[in-house]
Amino acid sequence: MSAASRLTKLALIQMRCSPEPEENRARAVEKIREAAGQGAHIVCLPELFTSQYFCQEENHKYFELAETIPGPSSEVLGKLAAELGVVIVASLFERRAAGLYHNTAIIIDADGTLMGRYRKMHIPDDPLYYEKFYFTPGDLGFKSWDTKKGKLGVCVCWDQWFPEAARLTALSGAELLFYPTAIGWHPGEKEAHGHAQHSSWETIQRGHAIANGCYVAAVNRVGHEAPAGGAGIEFWGQSFVCDPTGTILAKAGIHEEETVIVEIDWRRVEEQRTHWPFLRDRRIEAYGDVTRRLID
Repeated sequence: MSAASRLTKLALIQMRCSPEPEENRARAVEKIREAAGQGAHIVCLPELFTSQYFCQEENHKYFELAETIPGPSSEVLGKLAAELGVVIVASLFERRAAGLYHNTAIIIDADGTLMGRYRKMHIPDDPLYYEKFYFTPGDLGFKSWDTKKGKLGVCVCWDQWFPEAARLTALSGAELLFYPTAIGWHPGEKEAHGHAQHSSWETIQRGHAIANGCYVAAVNRVGHEAPAGGAGIEFWGQSFVCDPTGTILAKAGIHEEETVIVEIDWRRVEEQRTHWPFLRDRRIEAYGDVTRRLID
C-alpha cells in the first residue's frame, strides 16, 4: 500500500439544526457536497441532526420525528455517498417498532452501501437531556466497520464519557472513533461551570485516543435551542479531531457553523500502538470485576 493511500481526509460537519427535518437534511447534503469538494473522504454529522434537540422535554409528539432504517435519511445519504464516493456517518432517531425507538448512528460506505448501524448504549436522564423517555438502550454492542476509506467505529454523545465503550470499539478493530454529539451549556450554569464542563468533555475523549492508540473525532452541533421554551441549551460547538497521542489536530469554534477538514495518517495508529503498547500489556485475566456494578 502506497504512503498516499494511508492518508485520509475527515470532515466534521458542525451545524445548526432547525425544527424541520427536510430543511436539515437538505442543508446536511449541501454541507457534505462542500466537504467532498474540499477532498473529504469520510464525513460525520452531529447527533440527531434532522431536528432540534427535542429531548429537552418529555413530549409524545416528538416520536413523530422518528424514522425507519432504511428510511428517508439513509436513502438520501446513501445516494449521496455513492455519487460523491465518500463514507458518511449520520445519527438518526430510529423507529424500530411501535413503542421501541433508538438513538442510532448509521455507517454508509463510499459506494452507498448501508454497512450497519450503532445504537446508542448509554442513555442519559438529566435536566434538559431526558433521553430515557425516548430511547431504548442499544442492543448491537460496540462495533467497527472496515469501510473503503478506513476502519472506523461509532459511539454517540453520552457514550463518550465511558472508557469501556471506547475500549471495546477499539478492540473490535476501530482505528478511528467518531462521536456524533449534541452537548452544550445550560445558560444559567455557564458562567460558574461552563469552562470545567467543556474541559472535562474534551479531556476524556483525548484520553480515549491515548488509551486506545486511535484517532477520535467529536462532532457537535452549534447554536441556541429551546424547543420546550425556557432557557434551553447553548450548544458549545468546538468539534475536534485528535490523533493517537491525544493531540488536537483541528477544532471548530464555539458559535458558528463550520466544517472541520483534517487529514489523518493511518500509519500513526500502528506506530502509537507499538511504541505505547497499552493493548499488549492489558491484564485481561484480572478485569472480570469490571462487569460488576460495584466491588463490595
